[in-house]
Amino acid sequence: MTLTEKDSQYLWHPYTQHKTSQTPIAITKAEGALLWDENGKEYIDAIASWWVNPFGHSNKIIADAVYKQLTTLEHVLFGGFTHEPAVKVAEKLMEILPENQQKIFFSDNGSTAVEVAIKVALQYFFNKNEKRTTIIAFENAFHGDTFAAMAASGISFYTQAFQGMFIDVVRIPVPVKGQEQTSFEALESAIKNNNCAGFIFEPLVLGAAGMVMYEPEALAKLIQICKKNNVLTIADEVMTGFGKTGKTFAMDYVSEQPDMICLSKALTGGTIPMAITTFTQDIFDAFYDDDINKALFHGHTFTANPTGCAAVLASIDLLQTSVMQNNIERINEKHLEFQKKIEKHPKVITARTLGVIFAVEIKSNSEESYYGSMRTKLYNFFIDKGLVLRPVGNIVYILPPYIMTNEQLQKVYNTIEEAIEMV
Repeated sequence: MTLTEKDSQYLWHPYTQHKTSQTPIAITKAEGALLWDENGKEYIDAIASWWVNPFGHSNKIIADAVYKQLTTLEHVLFGGFTHEPAVKVAEKLMEILPENQQKIFFSDNGSTAVEVAIKVALQYFFNKNEKRTTIIAFENAFHGDTFAAMAASGISFYTQAFQGMFIDVVRIPVPVKGQEQTSFEALESAIKNNNCAGFIFEPLVLGAAGMVMYEPEALAKLIQICKKNNVLTIADEVMTGFGKTGKTFAMDYVSEQPDMICLSKALTGGTIPMAITTFTQDIFDAFYDDDINKALFHGHTFTANPTGCAAVLASIDLLQTSVMQNNIERINEKHLEFQKKIEKHPKVITARTLGVIFAVEIKSNSEESYYGSMRTKLYNFFIDKGLVLRPVGNIVYILPPYIMTNEQLQKVYNTIEEAIEMV
């Protein structure tokens, strides 16, 4: 039996309707920006495998750091114990995070990083004997698949089977260009009419919504409104973190600082599942008490896994090299060149770029659903051409590894142009 045949016998894939979907492609090896399947076909991974491999596949520097850690201390429980890799990760993050971030909490993935932040926001006020039970989030946001993260997400087909089971969430419009004031007023109304504990947001780019972008000044204003009303702010940098927007964090563009930051995906360079939620000292202090019931009773078996921490340290070191920073700048310049060209196409509604993120919205004769016919047609076209791209409805985005060559990028651009002509 082939790998794909064995897969269909045993495995259940994420975001997949197995009755109607195509057979998954069996990948046998990867290097840099390239993947190879079991038949030897080559693919360019133009979305860094769901945004987690910014330094390319099979990165030797990260692999060596992981191997060295595995032969020293592969894992130890983090309840009542600590270890050097976790301390070094904390020290390294303190150097690059917004200066108000003082404490870090380890978990397993982006959803759990968000789950921790939302639980902390709610318990923060509980510990202060203040009843606040509502979270504010953007329309069409995506924050993960665990229950609190799912509740904060606004893409309905992800959550419709669980309606009536969630924490209270009120949604406000994204402050895209021309809609900023509407968003500000909606936030003020939400705070006035609800017992709001926190506001969670994807800073500057809503990834799963189709790389919807908005300005730093608008986000700063939203944070100011929250601060004025003592509502905690949570920056979900799971997608945007570690260079994707052109700066280390998207919040580096914003004049106001959040109370919490969620990190995952590129955190370990795509090698090991790990996540981190960071906090201000004030938030930590609300849990620091003689009363044990005020502690944060949340944890994971693999919390602060030393091997994962080693990958984090190697990944951050890679990000900070001049080579990687120059690559980010180079890809941004190439994206902007392509945007200038493609946005004039008669079948294109808009194109947009931030850092290494590029998105183009294609005209359609009908309203396109998230997993609709155009999306399927585009996805299959790209796979046939040897590209890993996952359109969102009629929106095609690129979020490549930083090591992708100009030649590989050009093939991606050319193929997207072909696809636009094809649909």
